[in-house]
Amino acid sequence: MPLLLFLPPLGAVLIWSGNMTINQLTVGAIAPSSIAFLRWLLALAVLTPCVAPAAWRHRVSLRREWPKLAVLGMLGMGLWQGLAYVAAETTSATNMGILAAMVPLLTVLLSALILRESPSMGGIIGGLCAFLGVSFLLGRGNPLSLLALEISRGDLLMLLAATCYALYGVMLKRWPLDLPPWVMLYGQVVCAVLLLLPFYLAGPMTPVTPDNISLIAYAGIPASIITTYLWMRAIRHIGASRASIFINLMPLFSALIAMFALDEQVAGFHLLGGVLILAGVIMAQTWTAPWHGGASAAFRRR
Repeated sequence: MPLLLFLPPLGAVLIWSGNMTINQLTVGAIAPSSIAFLRWLLALAVLTPCVAPAAWRHRVSLRREWPKLAVLGMLGMGLWQGLAYVAAETTSATNMGILAAMVPLLTVLLSALILRESPSMGGIIGGLCAFLGVSFLLGRGNPLSLLALEISRGDLLMLLAATCYALYGVMLKRWPLDLPPWVMLYGQVVCAVLLLLPFYLAGPMTPVTPDNISLIAYAGIPASIITTYLWMRAIRHIGASRASIFINLMPLFSALIAMFALDEQVAGFHLLGGVLILAGVIMAQTWTAPWHGGASAAFRRR
């Protein structure tokens, strides 16, 4: 498989790693219902001049597929990030990182249930290896310390958000809509804005200020438009289960961002966790023998 096909999920995960920090910065600066709505409203405003003409040409297909677009917009745009903003108020960034790392496992399970996809050897073993690496990073070298974390309302909301995004990826694969990628993205954004509008109007409506406009801009353009487009391309080319494994790279990328942007030091657990995560991702992308084929199946390239 050409390595270029792995660039879209890598790019999406890199931007999401920065957005995990944004989630924490929004606490106290802007209400969850406000940023959840305003980010997609900004995305809609940016996309409309460029994509609206193409959307009009595909209006017949959009009218036919709008129920599916509404479900995708609700899962991948409304609930995934909307619930994460609410969760950030009552849980820590560490807990959010752990639960976000559950997306690959949830995707494998949902793919087996909905798509009848048999998980691969690399997907299962690589996913467990990557999750172990995530545990080393988040536990700062002691994965068992994560067991002492208390479960809060925010943790449950973040788990629900992770489930919604896993389901989003599976349904993207389940519904191969006959629409160009940008038009499909535009249709989902329109549906997301309409679905989030009642929650925004119910308030509290935080005004846009110099203190929060940069948060909205990052969430609305890179973390909304670019990541969703890249993720749709990733799922279309390599599938939901294999693309979701890349989400395990988020804690590693976050540590690297902190190292360069905040001058934080790299510790041994960063290196060990990073190696385990990378090994798990590579294993998931290359060891494609079905799980029921047995552990003796050889590595092979797709």
